[in-house]
Amino acid sequence: MRRALKAAVLAAAVAVASAPALAHAEGYISPWVSANAGSSWDNGRAGFGLNAGGMGAGIIGGELDFGWTPSFFGTKSDFGNNSVIDLMGNVIIGVPIGGTHGAGVRPFVTGGVGLIRTQIDGGTLTNLNLNQGASNNMLGWDVGAGVMGYFNDRIGLRGDLKYLRGFEDTNTGINIIDINAAGQMHFWRASVGVVIR
Repeated sequence: MRRALKAAVLAAAVAVASAPALAHAEGYISPWVSANAGSSWDNGRAGFGLNAGGMGAGIIGGELDFGWTPSFFGTKSDFGNNSVIDLMGNVIIGVPIGGTHGAGVRPFVTGGVGLIRTQIDGGTLTNLNLNQGASNNMLGWDVGAGVMGYFNDRIGLRGDLKYLRGFEDTNTGINIIDINAAGQMHFWRASVGVVIR
């Protein structure tokens, strides 16, 4: 747990350090709603969160991404209170089509590392080996792409698709680097929200 928290703090520091100097930064904040899914979209769950960051007049910046998905694993009757929380420090690269003032569009790619926390407080399904009544903090990573579109100098919309994955095998608790390992926590997130710069 301490390792994961230290990694999350380090990821946030990297995101802040990679952001341009405040005098030249285009800061933004973007609350969002999402649909999250594991291996297939048929088990999608609603999530909520916030992106906050800064981009230079050029194309690179940093952002902090926080997400919360209640009932991620299923219903409360099956799994009790359960959720997934993620906190990622990301680098963001995007080209401002139409400039950095007024109306315009900025397609972007983003990725980074941080903390993924799962929580399962019990329920009737006891044979799924999900560490019932336990939480799990793990170092994870994310990668994604999307677009920010501004109507004027301040307000716009943001949409993106991200893939999030833990480095830890959820069955053994051992950190592994193989991105195709079956035991790692992983899911897709499609989000949309308002962006304010």
